[in-house]
Amino acid sequence: MRTAQGKADELRTEFWKALADSPFLFLQLDGKPESAVPMSAQLDKDADSAIWFFTHKNSDFCKLGAATATFEAKGHDMFARFNGTLAEETSQERFDQFWSNFVEAWYEGGKDDPDIAFLRMDLGDAEIWSGDLGLLTTAKMALGKTVLDEAEEEHARAVPL
Repeated sequence: MRTAQGKADELRTEFWKALADSPFLFLQLDGKPESAVPMSAQLDKDADSAIWFFTHKNSDFCKLGAATATFEAKGHDMFARFNGTLAEETSQERFDQFWSNFVEAWYEGGKDDPDIAFLRMDLGDAEIWSGDLGLLTTAKMALGKTVLDEAEEEHARAVPL
């Protein structure tokens, strides 16, 4: 049987794989739900405590500070909500690392567009749910049986990313 820590570690690993496979999430400044918009996270496999975003200088996110992201994996088999702090990223090396044609498509002036803001989200804790409850649990649901215990086993709270 897996320990709670073992399950949390497994879910964290699965989360990073799922986010790398589909790096799209909803990001919002804390206390400003109207700021929530879909964003493309820029990931560095060697930096698991931060993610990066390109945005426009008039974006609410340029106010920086506490933010929350929500994520749903491609196959709906993983869900996560995590918090962190948005800060301006000043590293030209990081900027160049993440620049791509997909990013450039959002900026008329390319890499030199004066409207580009490059942000880093220093990550805090996450809550991660596995949507893969398995065949037995799905059968129990179809029969109207309770599955709360099984679902709780596939959930990790306050997981440091």
